[in-house]
Amino acid sequence: MSINIAVAGKGGTGKTSVASLVIRYLLNNGLGTVLAVDADPNSNLAENLGLEVRNTVGRILNEFQGEKLHIPAGMTKEAFLEYRLNLAISEGKKLDLITMGRGEGPECYCYPNTVIRKLIDDWAKNYAYVVMDNEAGMEHLSRRTTQNIDELLLVSDHSVKGLRAVERIRQLVAELKLIVKRESVVLNLVPGEIDPLLKEEMRRLGIAPAAVIPADEELKRFDLQQKPIFNLPDTSKAVIAVNGLMERLLSKTAATKPVNN
Repeated sequence: MSINIAVAGKGGTGKTSVASLVIRYLLNNGLGTVLAVDADPNSNLAENLGLEVRNTVGRILNEFQGEKLHIPAGMTKEAFLEYRLNLAISEGKKLDLITMGRGEGPECYCYPNTVIRKLIDDWAKNYAYVVMDNEAGMEHLSRRTTQNIDELLLVSDHSVKGLRAVERIRQLVAELKLIVKRESVVLNLVPGEIDPLLKEEMRRLGIAPAAVIPADEELKRFDLQQKPIFNLPDTSKAVIAVNGLMERLLSKTAATKPVNN
C-alpha cells in the first residue's frame, strides 16, 4: 500500500514549493518510488522537479472529446485512452509525474478530475508514495479529486487570509466526510517571527502549525534563475524545515502502514 500525501491551500502560499520539497525529502532519503500528481490546472510542479511535461491529462481528454479521433484498429476507445495517458507520464529517477493541465471546453474540469482519480487508484499500488499538488482553493476537494489521504498538508502563508483559507478547507473536509487520516497546517514564507496578529488568529481558529517554514532567499533565487528547487542544497532554510516536518510525520505514519519499495 502506498502512502498518500496531498498539499492544499490558497494561491500564492507556496504550496507547490512545499510539495516539491516533500518529494525531495522522500527521494533523497531513499524512502521508495514516488508518483507526483500535479492536479493544478496552472501546472508548474514539473519545473520545480526538473522534469519535462510531454502532455497533460486535460489536453489528451480534450482530443478524445473532439471529432478527429483516430483509434487504431482492434483497440477500444477506453484502451486507447489508457495507452495515451500512460505516455503522458514524465519520468525521473524513482519519480514519475502526471500533470492534469487544463482542458479547453466549458466542461473540461469534471472529466479530468474523474479520470485522474481512477489513474491514481490504478497506479498508486506501484509506488511507495503518492504526492498530489492540488489547485488553489477548495475546488479539488468539492470534486473529490483528493480522497483517501494519509497526510493532508494545509499550507498558509504569513497572512490572516491564508489561515482562514486553511480553516475553510478543514471545514470542507469534515462536511464531505473525506477519508483523511491526518491534517497538518504548514505556515510558510514566515519573515522572522510570527506576527502577534497571526498568533491571535491561530488561537481563534484553533490552529497549531505542524511546521513553520521561514522565507528563504535561496529558494527565491532558484526561482528567479529558473532552477529546479528540487536541487536546493541541504542548507536551505525551507529544505531544513520541510525535512523536519516529514521526519515527524512519517515516524508516525510509517509505523501503521507498510511501504512498497
